[in-house]
Amino acid sequence: MASAQWPCLVLALLSSLAVSGFPRSPPWPLGKRSLPEGVVNGIEVYSTKITCKVTSRFAHNVVTTRAVNHADTAKEVSFNVELPKTAFITNFTLTIDGVTYPGNVKEKEVAKKQYEKAVSQGKTAGLVKASGRKLEKFTVSVNVASGSKVTFELTYEELLKRHKGKYEMYLKVQPKQLVKHFEIKADIFEPQGISTLDAEASFITNDLLGSALTKSFSGKKGHVSFKPSLDQQRSCPTCTDSLLKGDFIITYDVNRESPANVQIVSGYFVHFFAPQGLPVVPKNVVFVIDISGSMHGRKMEQTKDALLKILEDMKEDDYLNFILFSGSVTTWKDSLVQATPENIQEARKFVMNIHDQGLTNINDGLLRGISMLNKAREEHIVPERSTSIVIMLTDGDANTGESRPEKIQENVRNAIGGKFPLYNLGFGNNLNYNFLESMALENHGLARRIYEDSDANLQLQGFYEEVANPLLTDVEVEYPKNAIQDLTQNTYQHFYDGSEIVVAGRLADEDINNFKADVKGYGAINDLTFTEEVDMKEMEKALQERDYIFGDYIERLWAYLTIKQLLEKRKNAHGKEKENLTAQALDLSLKYHFVTPLTSMVVTKPEDNENQMDIADKPGEGPMDAGVIPSMAYQTSYQPPQTPYYYEKDDAICFNIDEDPGTVLRLIQDPVTGLTVNGQIIGEKRDSLNSQTRKTYFGKLGIASTQMDFRIEVTPAKITLWNGVAQSTFSWLDTVKVTQDGLSVTINRKKNIVVSFGDGVTFVVILHQVWKKEPVHQDFLGFYVVDSRRMSAQTHGLLGQFFHPFDFEVSDIHPGSDPTKPDATMVVKNHWLTVTRGSQKDYRKDISVGTKVACWFVHNNGQGLIDGVHSDYIVPDLF
Repeated sequence: MASAQWPCLVLALLSSLAVSGFPRSPPWPLGKRSLPEGVVNGIEVYSTKITCKVTSRFAHNVVTTRAVNHADTAKEVSFNVELPKTAFITNFTLTIDGVTYPGNVKEKEVAKKQYEKAVSQGKTAGLVKASGRKLEKFTVSVNVASGSKVTFELTYEELLKRHKGKYEMYLKVQPKQLVKHFEIKADIFEPQGISTLDAEASFITNDLLGSALTKSFSGKKGHVSFKPSLDQQRSCPTCTDSLLKGDFIITYDVNRESPANVQIVSGYFVHFFAPQGLPVVPKNVVFVIDISGSMHGRKMEQTKDALLKILEDMKEDDYLNFILFSGSVTTWKDSLVQATPENIQEARKFVMNIHDQGLTNINDGLLRGISMLNKAREEHIVPERSTSIVIMLTDGDANTGESRPEKIQENVRNAIGGKFPLYNLGFGNNLNYNFLESMALENHGLARRIYEDSDANLQLQGFYEEVANPLLTDVEVEYPKNAIQDLTQNTYQHFYDGSEIVVAGRLADEDINNFKADVKGYGAINDLTFTEEVDMKEMEKALQERDYIFGDYIERLWAYLTIKQLLEKRKNAHGKEKENLTAQALDLSLKYHFVTPLTSMVVTKPEDNENQMDIADKPGEGPMDAGVIPSMAYQTSYQPPQTPYYYEKDDAICFNIDEDPGTVLRLIQDPVTGLTVNGQIIGEKRDSLNSQTRKTYFGKLGIASTQMDFRIEVTPAKITLWNGVAQSTFSWLDTVKVTQDGLSVTINRKKNIVVSFGDGVTFVVILHQVWKKEPVHQDFLGFYVVDSRRMSAQTHGLLGQFFHPFDFEVSDIHPGSDPTKPDATMVVKNHWLTVTRGSQKDYRKDISVGTKVACWFVHNNGQGLIDGVHSDYIVPDLF
């Protein structure tokens, strides 16, 4: 999913050792021998190291714990690691006295038979089970002989999901005893560059954390190390127990100069997409709330608290309604209403008066909400450019009305018809979570368990925040036909602010030189197409830091994503389709050594000289278990474009405007079409020594249409679009096309912007970039009029007045003060002017060098050529 598929991007683990079946006092006589600190029941954990390598959001994590048995007898030692529910275990090894016992991933049924056979041979262990909200616990135990050393090593991998604008690595730390060498080490490599990196611990003061923690990032690499000494681990200066018990959290994000990033390694690619600066799409939300008797008490109060907070966050452009279901169904309003301050106040009163009662009719509650959204769209109650969402909260199973889960799913699926997503929130454990998840997934949504705890209201609010700001709807990621194989999901109903869309696949031709990807979506005010082009040679250079990263990470990322999505599809498949999805997911799980719901990790270990087997399974969330054209104004010089409208006799006229930096000039104004173009002048970085030769440029251009209530402001740094008050921001690193009725804006990365108002009006703004360390000049803009056919005869402005044919004659050509530039007499608009032969640059074909165009230069700020004087065209601001 694009946005709220998982609660957050977590990389979590707990590493600890436990010794069972023995008293806590040492078994040997006091004073017999001196033991190191941290020994518990004869076992010393002398090293715990958590190594995390993150490459392009894909995390490869290794937990290694080493221990020695100082006791006089054998001890059973248990190794516990808590890891994210979203992760796949990929390896486990057990090493005793230098002999390694590896884990093997096998099909679950095969592993089960081996396991059952081993059960008859003695005691077994080795389980992975759910542990709290985000984690599942891996446990394995082994007998360790007196004096022997044991090493446990667990490896797991996951794709970090972007959540509320950041990636979060959440590590649960709990070694349970002092550890001589304890270290958490994270190395992050992001080809886009790292923009922020932070780390914090809940179990240690900032003063102590500061001396044990190092964190740094520069360019594409980030590093975090947490290495507390024995004294820093103590719960008090003289204590022998550890204070390392809690959360260690690393957060980071990447640079987003461009909304998309494509990476290719060894024939596999990954495409990340997360645009910024777009206006939020208005949403139509129906909250379908379970008010049955089982919601009585704290659950109902927390639900009401969350809904009141959500109402505070609703935007005035949104529409909403509440559907309450118990044995029957009641609604707040008969149809959706706009979230005006008055309606929000009324909604607050309604929420505060909600009371629990009766049974649970999920079917009728959902169908009423879905029907209301469909009706609002059909009757144009809600804005055309808005998106609809159903959020359903329940704490139990249907027990009145239609109560068959498969029939409820069918009814809901038919009613929604793929038009909008359904999000199911399951409150507590006494419900069929698989049913809620299956129903949400087949309707382009997701399910989330809300845990019965003191912060349940915050969990509900947190979920709403994830879906509160849709920036795009009906997103589709397109690639060249026949160029891509084995593509992961590439269509998404929504892209939510702060999230990220990730698509991966395999190139059909590894020798391809160029790679192109388009992302199309519908925004709040227009349709957008983002284009990303990748040069394979540049890509190879960008990934020279391969020593810093691990293996063919993109291939493993692709496999991880593919398996996750196959397993999701499998939940709603039947018959042959389900068999095929299962077979595909199983093949990939075995090939890439992932422990998934279809496979198990089999560990054969020594136990009293007999082989014994552990099995690690993956638990589920069960019932509880254009390069077009550049510019015609540069150095504030004007050369009418190369079309028959502006000059005759195959010749051109040019002129300069000499004005101070900061001055805004009216270039085009058409009272009939409502189009205006203004330009603001900038100077050089520092004044030229010769004021007579100072150069000025356009540093800002404003294009506006009063009829469309549309404005676009262009600077060398960014491009900002307004539709009314709705704002979208893009950078010159984007390649994107924005379209709406009668308007098209195309940004060609680092080149130009093409703005077309229907057929017959097209402007082009070109970006001129100078060397960053250039001491005098700075980046500037050029402006070209490519098509003005639809501009009215009343069009005026410094450039607009020349949109229609005019006559001029040049005669009496004679040597001027510069022998290379002859002077002449020009007759134009009943004025006799002295003009000089010169040239200007036309950058339409060659942005960097330009093409010289010969022209007759009109002196004195174009006086005699332009209507009035140039100061008549000075306006107070850009719009």
